Amino acid sequence: MNVGYQFDSLQKEEITHTQLVRYAGASGDFNQIHTVVPFAEKAGLGGVIAHGMMIMGFIGEAIGNWFSVKDLTKYSVRFKAMTKPGEKIEINGSIVDETEDRWICEARAVNELGEVKVQAYFEVKK
Repeated sequence: MNVGYQFDSLQKEEITHTQLVRYAGASGDFNQIHTVVPFAEKAGLGGVIAHGMMIMGFIGEAIGNWFSVKDLTKYSVRFKAMTKPGEKIEINGSIVDETEDRWICEARAVNELGEVKVQAYFEVKK
């Protein structure tokens, strides 16, 4: 693999309200903006929003498809936009640089309109 190499994308199914409730239970994050529509609407969100950490986890899943997790040495993200039920998320990534012993990579979680939800940077051993 060389700088510029594009990884196979990971397409996730449409985000559902049920998925958000299940994620809340699994993660312990019961903030009502993720699960209670009237609460999220009152908060000015127009409805519930997905947990940012769930979208971050989608990127982690993709990285695990692209590389052995034991070779991952760094992983950081920046949350860019809210994700709502009904959106389909696709994870894309590429190698952006390299050192003697590591590939420096980025990945993005984007919806079907191309809106970036989470931007990630990670490094893996060669």
